[in-house]
Amino acid sequence: MRTTFWLLSFILLSGTAFLGFFTSVYYYYLFILLVPLFVVGVFDIFQDKHAIRKNFPVIGNLRYFFEFIRPEIQQYFVESNLSGRPISREMRAVVYQRAKGVLQTQPFGTQRDVYEEGHVWMNHSMYPKKIQTKDMVVQVGSKFCTQPYTSSIFNISAMSYGSISSKAIHALNLGALEGGFYHNTGEGGISSHHLHGGDLVWQIGTGYFGCRTSDGDFDPIQFREKAHYTEVKMIELKLSQGAKPGKGGLLPGIKVTEEIAEIRGVPIGEDVESPAYHKAFDSNEGLLDLIQKMRELAGGKPVGIKLCVGRVNEFEALCQSMVQKQMWPDFITVDGAEGGTGAAPLEFANSMGTPLEEGLALVVNTLNGYGLTGEIKVVASGKVFTAFHALTKMALGADIINSGRGMMLAVGCIQALKCNSNHCPVGVATNQESLMKGLDVDSKSLRVANYHNETVKSLAHLVGAAGYDHPEYIHRIDIFRRMGDAVVASFEDIFPSVDYGSYLNVYEK
Repeated sequence: MRTTFWLLSFILLSGTAFLGFFTSVYYYYLFILLVPLFVVGVFDIFQDKHAIRKNFPVIGNLRYFFEFIRPEIQQYFVESNLSGRPISREMRAVVYQRAKGVLQTQPFGTQRDVYEEGHVWMNHSMYPKKIQTKDMVVQVGSKFCTQPYTSSIFNISAMSYGSISSKAIHALNLGALEGGFYHNTGEGGISSHHLHGGDLVWQIGTGYFGCRTSDGDFDPIQFREKAHYTEVKMIELKLSQGAKPGKGGLLPGIKVTEEIAEIRGVPIGEDVESPAYHKAFDSNEGLLDLIQKMRELAGGKPVGIKLCVGRVNEFEALCQSMVQKQMWPDFITVDGAEGGTGAAPLEFANSMGTPLEEGLALVVNTLNGYGLTGEIKVVASGKVFTAFHALTKMALGADIINSGRGMMLAVGCIQALKCNSNHCPVGVATNQESLMKGLDVDSKSLRVANYHNETVKSLAHLVGAAGYDHPEYIHRIDIFRRMGDAVVASFEDIFPSVDYGSYLNVYEK
């Protein structure tokens, strides 16, 4: 192949130059076009990094070109409305439609095969009701809480400044303000971009960003100061997250700008580690003590925990400690293993942690078994885009729903799958000014508010169609899944409920 390249190059270049000398000037243009290709071919032959380019000069580069544009080809020309991953075109479309306030109906019936294994649906009532969206709220706050918070049932899930851009954070927060719902900060801390009037849930991870000492320990003084911000309505202590449960993170020093350093309370330009574990506690008792301490420092605001469910016996032991100490969080956020707006190693993203439905059912059952569901609200997050998605999680026992990728789509994400490269083409998941300039905060914040409002409205319609007054009355018996040919099971059959307080007698014995 290389001999052929040299021979063809010589013939084309010399022939083009010769003909150009005696004939038209256009041959000189052809000569100018061929010279760069010749240079590329020479470079390919003498490089040793890629075998295909060395063996097939020039044309071997086509492989890398088509590999580079493969995601776009797949998304725009190959995938069907139902086959896109990780989010199907159908789901992306409904988010865009609701965010933009355009036609949301679908013609000619469903495109789904309702007899396919795994199809999920809800049965309606002969006597539907009309539900007001203003009633789609939940009060969060146990008996230990002196400043309970009235939360919308649909909110923005945790996404840190840094993982998404300053403009995206700004737009999300304004959307939360306009729509009357909360914005979870993610573990990166509270930035000025979060402080535009929207309600905040301040998430604190293992790095304690924004409330850490120079050694990376929890700093109660800094915590008290920020927890008393008017915008901060609740505090969420993150134990693990769906995308990479049980794994910490490392922010390279090159990304630790002056602004990021100030927000996170770390040195400028130095690597910042988020360990997989918390330094402030190493036991269930220590965790509960920290929750109570945070609640007191925050002036009685609700404090909860976030986790992706791992070992069942460990969560059961945590609930036993709650009963024994008579101390518990105000809410628990259950993150499904299918969640994840941030980057994660393939093995963790694909194979670590419990998916949301199984994890949520386990948490709700365990809390109910130990008589704690009345005190602790349950928040669910993990691939929730539509009102029906939310309703299925509420049937399993969730009180509140968080959406991360749904809100990213509403603010402009096109699923370019470049979140981990800092080259997001729409300015959502990047800190490059040249890419962020395309994101208009005012219009995108309105889209975020629209998406929330239309989804809550749709949820109210579904609840009313089922004959209920509020999502809290939806039960596992109302949701069905096709398990095979002519085999249908309700969520109650798949995830059997546990009677309230039924674990207490066993535990006491």
